[in-house]
Amino acid sequence: MKKIEAIVQPFKLDEIKDALAAIGIDGLTISEVRGHGRQKGHTEVYRGQEYQVDFLPKVKVELVVASAKAEEAIQALESAARTGKIGDGKIFVMDVIEAVRIRNDERGESVL
Repeated sequence: MKKIEAIVQPFKLDEIKDALAAIGIDGLTISEVRGHGRQKGHTEVYRGQEYQVDFLPKVKVELVVASAKAEEAIQALESAARTGKIGDGKIFVMDVIEAVRIRNDERGESVL
């Protein structure tokens, strides 16, 4: 099993959800996060004062998929989240050793 975490632009969330649903992935977790990568934020003007916005709003999408489905999920995430501009985000992939359904102690890929 693989855990996929994607940090993406908030306005791309619906497209990502639809792209994952189209390939049969329904379970995911969404968190509103703030951060920056290479763009290091930006400068804004409010009431005549200029100030630096260091941490930009992003969305973190987390999902665990069967290893065989991981590449398809990554490609769906990547194509749905891409705008072609700086700040599109990143995708991280990790191995998952075990998964347990709390309700009935079911284990392994069957809990997905």
